[in-house]
Amino acid sequence: MFVDEKSIEGEATSQERRDRSQDDKRILGRVIQCDGSRAMLAAYADAEDGSITALWTVGKLISINLGDVRTVGLVYAIGKSDHVWEDDGQNRIEVNVELIGEVRDDPATGSSTFDRGVTVYPHIGAMAHRIRSNDLHAVYDISGSDSVTIGNLSQDEIIQARISINSTLDRHFAVVGTTGVGKSTAVSLLLHKTIEIRPDLRILILDPHNEFAQCFGDKAIRIDTSSLDLPFWLFRLEELVEVLYRGREPVPEEIDLLRDIVPIAKMNYRSGAHVSVRRGGDSSITADTPVPYRVTDLLRLIDERMGLLDSKLERPFYRALRTRLEAAINDPRYRFMFNSHLIEDTIHTTIGRIFRVPLEGRPVTCFEMAGMPSEVVNAVCSVLARLAFDLTLWSAGKLKLLVLCEEAHRYMPSDPKLGFAPTRHALSRIAKEGRKYGCYLGIVTQRPGELDPTILSQCSTVFAMRLANERDQEIIRSAIADSSQSALSFLSSMGQREAIAFGEGVATTMRMKFERLDPARIPGTYKEETTAEDVPADDDVDLAVIVSKLRNVTAERQPTPVEGELAPQQAQAGDPSYRKPALQIREESPDFNYGRRSTDTLWRRPNRS
Repeated sequence: MFVDEKSIEGEATSQERRDRSQDDKRILGRVIQCDGSRAMLAAYADAEDGSITALWTVGKLISINLGDVRTVGLVYAIGKSDHVWEDDGQNRIEVNVELIGEVRDDPATGSSTFDRGVTVYPHIGAMAHRIRSNDLHAVYDISGSDSVTIGNLSQDEIIQARISINSTLDRHFAVVGTTGVGKSTAVSLLLHKTIEIRPDLRILILDPHNEFAQCFGDKAIRIDTSSLDLPFWLFRLEELVEVLYRGREPVPEEIDLLRDIVPIAKMNYRSGAHVSVRRGGDSSITADTPVPYRVTDLLRLIDERMGLLDSKLERPFYRALRTRLEAAINDPRYRFMFNSHLIEDTIHTTIGRIFRVPLEGRPVTCFEMAGMPSEVVNAVCSVLARLAFDLTLWSAGKLKLLVLCEEAHRYMPSDPKLGFAPTRHALSRIAKEGRKYGCYLGIVTQRPGELDPTILSQCSTVFAMRLANERDQEIIRSAIADSSQSALSFLSSMGQREAIAFGEGVATTMRMKFERLDPARIPGTYKEETTAEDVPADDDVDLAVIVSKLRNVTAERQPTPVEGELAPQQAQAGDPSYRKPALQIREESPDFNYGRRSTDTLWRRPNRS
């Protein structure tokens, strides 16, 4: 039987026009193609009178009516097959949508529920229409006492964008976006919401720009190199090696020697006796055991072994190792490790202050790293991440910790040649195993392409803000579910505070806009209003202060001047009457200055008589 295709097309067109003239103004078009994950709709760009309707725009959600089920689709492309615009008559267009889930009505309650994935696929001719408001609420609704509002949908500002705090934390999260799009503001918002829902949570922020402490007010403490006390004996061997070699390739022979003598130095401290070789004792003490010891014991052991007749071949390695130790303990950048009172067993005080045990109403610790050398950042971040994991592990679930890594690509690089191996290993352990014990990870970066992919792949909730770099976009595309790939086509064109949120913490992939924060909660931008008294008489730059910061000289670590003497800051300002304070000898051990070179004392050598 001969079928007139033109008549069929004419009948279809007539039928579609009749549908469009019905009372239901939500009807937009009909399905003409479906391949399982995507569908193509036939529709019109203009009304019958020729006016442009603007009903179709990229990024909108639409609904395909299948009876008891309504399939939800995301519009990701629109076009005309003939690429010609006709002023006479209506212009037929093709609309490409990605199928993301289904909405069903509960017969008992009448409420709508949304399920990810598609079980009933659209048939050819199925009617597509603007999504109902109730259905849109159901798509993005996430129930539970831990759900919070963080903004509004970009498609419909009336609908709130909500996330589940527990689901976001439990499997880690990441905030990515190029510089200047509002990452830090988004992070501040997320942390404030988290503190409201989880008051028992401790938060450690690794802050490379020193910008987060002020936006948490009295809920945070600030720790920097001038106030940090992190004893060197808390460092594992690989972390201590990072300090001694300052990012350079370590010498295996020297590492072996250090691995041998550090446990002996620890046994000397615990027993109070001096031994030069390990004779039985506590075999559980290794170079990684967090037990106090003295650097002077290390230096003494090195000297004694260099004097042995059978150590001629190892003597150059001992000498080089001794030089590295001396350089580290005399470097002002490492005074937070080798400060005099840190010889004692202060592990309880140190850990309690950094990780807020007890909380005392201040759950946030901001570790400020601005101006800190990279080799110090690596070692310290490694120690803090490792301690965070161990604390939650051995607390049997009583301690919950979030480690937030701002500018994470700086100390978790994907290229192993850039160093930071201890930090990368410690944070990878949190990413892989931390959620079992209550240790969570938050990643913030503007270059996800330069971040260790193992760590980023463990983040189950991602807030992707504007990304211009193609490599960075590819990394995010590889992390998102296949059914939401089209949402990422907007990554390079999103506005300020906009993000595409996907993963465990949200009901479904959504393009949303973070709510505005009070200026006092925006990191790095809030400044107290200055008064006339605060403004200096002239606008000259205080070069002395800048130079003192370059030299890493801090008032907290300087000797206190005796009566009648000026403070060190006055001397730095060029005061000719400044008199240098008298030398203060450290008193925790009679021979603590053994092996040190000082500007105030001669080189001390042991009494060989």
